[in-house]
Amino acid sequence: MAAESSFMVPEDLTFEAAIALTTDLVDKLAAGQWSEPELEAAIARLVATENGARGFFVTYLSDERSFADTTSAAVLAALRTAPAIVAPLLVKNLVMSTAMILTHQRHDRADLAQGSAQVQGRSRDLIQQLLDLPELTAQLQAMQTSLTTPTGDYQPFLERWGYDAAQKAAMHQALIAVQPEP
Repeated sequence: MAAESSFMVPEDLTFEAAIALTTDLVDKLAAGQWSEPELEAAIARLVATENGARGFFVTYLSDERSFADTTSAAVLAALRTAPAIVAPLLVKNLVMSTAMILTHQRHDRADLAQGSAQVQGRSRDLIQQLLDLPELTAQLQAMQTSLTTPTGDYQPFLERWGYDAAQKAAMHQALIAVQPEP
């Protein structure tokens, strides 16, 4: 039986269930048990919902194995199927992981800072490979606006997490780094 045919995503998927499904998916991916079409179909089903996409990103981006360091064409194709859901989550993952690097460094937690740096790097790589999505470039600009002015779509997000000036400056630089050269 193909791995893809046994990968079912319930309609009422919770965030916790999405993490469990993605954990199973990445274990099979690391073991080479997915074909590219199977992988693309499974991830597309996950990212079709907010909870599924959140669970996918939290698991995929933080996995300690190296398979996620080089994104396959199947993963990129699957992410392109849900740009309205994927784009804001990728932008948030980039800036949140950037802020957490500083937080962990301030508390002398090098191991946790390294984990946040891994999520930051993987988020940055995915963003750079998906810049052809208008939704993604719009979300990057919206986050940049909220970081550089006290307004914008992401202002409530930034306020909710209480990021300080140094974290916001690092986030700003991370966003600049993913933007294409003019």
